[in-house]
Amino acid sequence: MAQLTDGPDRLPRRFSLISPLGVADTGGDIGHSIHAAIIMDGSGRWAAARGLPRSAGHLEGVEAVRRTVQAAPGLGIGTLTLHAFSSDNWQRPSCEVRELMSIFEEFLRSSVAEWVGAGIRTNVIGRRGRLGPSLVAAIEAAETATLGSRRLHLRLAIDYSARDAILCAARSLGQCEEATPVEFAHLLAGVNHDGTPIPDLDLLIRTGGEQRLSDFMLWECAYAELIFTDRMWPDFDAADLEAAVCEFRSRHRRFGRVPETVPARV
Repeated sequence: MAQLTDGPDRLPRRFSLISPLGVADTGGDIGHSIHAAIIMDGSGRWAAARGLPRSAGHLEGVEAVRRTVQAAPGLGIGTLTLHAFSSDNWQRPSCEVRELMSIFEEFLRSSVAEWVGAGIRTNVIGRRGRLGPSLVAAIEAAETATLGSRRLHLRLAIDYSARDAILCAARSLGQCEEATPVEFAHLLAGVNHDGTPIPDLDLLIRTGGEQRLSDFMLWECAYAELIFTDRMWPDFDAADLEAAVCEFRSRHRRFGRVPETVPARV
């Protein structure tokens, strides 16, 4: 496990800690595999601060992805969802969008062998109709090759909008007034190319200093613990991930109940 290198003041100095229930105390949630998600923000600003093109920040961000994926299983993370490209990001300059799509494709193709060896299952959530055929082929190849892996479920959100996903799932319900949250989760999984529902989000991290959800996993975030850091994504490392997980495990998650009635998570 990575060691914290900034000393005992690292977490308070680096993170803003917000709990959806207004509590963050000891005796936290330590008994189950974590579903963590990261809004990977700040790559363009990281590059601009160094006089580099935005593409250089995105390329460095790929290395941060590799570090995070490698560290996640050892920190008890069983599902890791990374927000790579939102549906609103199509509004960026076309040259940047092309560069990002090329980076995504190269990342997928170059990582498959490593993921298979490391026991990492990969799938991409979001719309695919607007993606280029070569990127879609790379997505499908990675998903097929890693389907049997069980150590970590890595989900990459590309052309993803939580509002769109919820709307598509709701439309498929028709006039069904007795649908349960479980049934809706199955519909949402189909929209997101997950196949089967994933666990609700436990921990959401956003890098880059901003403090908003940006249309990301709105259904799954119902009781997620939120952590915001000023770290730009290309600088994010295993120690940052460990600090966030340690903070998450220190919180007492009540899910709307008083502490004595919260069932143990296994």
